[in-house]
Amino acid sequence: MNTTPQVYIQVGEADFDLASEYQAAQAIPGSGAIVAFAGLVRDWHGGRALRLEHYPGMTQKALAHIVDQAATRWPLNAVRVIHRVGTLQPGEQIVLVITASAHRVAAYEANAFIMDYLKTEAPFWKQEIGDAGANWVEARASDDAARQRWEQNSDD
Repeated sequence: MNTTPQVYIQVGEADFDLASEYQAAQAIPGSGAIVAFAGLVRDWHGGRALRLEHYPGMTQKALAHIVDQAATRWPLNAVRVIHRVGTLQPGEQIVLVITASAHRVAAYEANAFIMDYLKTEAPFWKQEIGDAGANWVEARASDDAARQRWEQNSDD
């Protein structure tokens, strides 16, 4: 469908700078639209920290596969995915997905697709940590439903 986009995937504890990441995507020629999604740790339970764990090789491979799927569906020039791990506090940045394309609809849809699949297919394990201890966060049915809309709209 299109040429191979420039892809950058990073998983680690370091925070990211949204402006710098946007500029990196903007530097790729041919784009008419750039969509950036930055996710924050929610404060659902009164200041509980969130610890994210992952298996590095497995996580990188899963994220690359998700990006490859998006690149086969939409004409993308660049994709940047950054996901943080470790212990994060409410309000801290946790994930960034940037998609660049010649067309806005492709950039929007590819960005949403990557986030929906990241939430359900990328192997991250989340644990809420508070004064009373820690508990593992279960998968949410709403995340599965968001992913399923792409399966229903697939041209495959």
